[in-house]
Amino acid sequence: MSTHAEFNKITSGEKITGRPFTVTRETIADFALGSLDFNPLHFDEDYMKEQFGKTKFRGVIMHGMQNFAMITRTLTDWLTPRSGYHRRLETRWLTPVYLGDTITPVATVKRKLETGGSRWIVFEINVTNQKGISVATGEAMAEFADVFPGAPT
Repeated sequence: MSTHAEFNKITSGEKITGRPFTVTRETIADFALGSLDFNPLHFDEDYMKEQFGKTKFRGVIMHGMQNFAMITRTLTDWLTPRSGYHRRLETRWLTPVYLGDTITPVATVKRKLETGGSRWIVFEINVTNQKGISVATGEAMAEFADVFPGAPT
């Protein structure tokens, strides 16, 4: 099926819900190994008892960039079978994610655009914890094009 046909099936308001993700010491350690970010705010309970800039945390927190990873997985899992490509992501962290929290990303189709040889989807992003509190929000874009520069023909 062409990317144009796949694009036409998508409707504004459509919601894509990612897999829930529960934060553990192991998931934090794994992300630290991949990102090389071993900041003590992700590992040391005693360090986190002190004031951290203008913020006082109640314990170690997940890497903020892991929100990006969870959102990206949600988008690519949905886009790839539809021949779409994730192109941009901007988010704002609203509240820390702590050990034991379960976060779930949701991308909502905000609008569809067509330009030249490409078709675009703009997504509204919201990541919530198990209490329904937004921990990150933002916007993402995906492209549906019949030919991508550098792609095999």
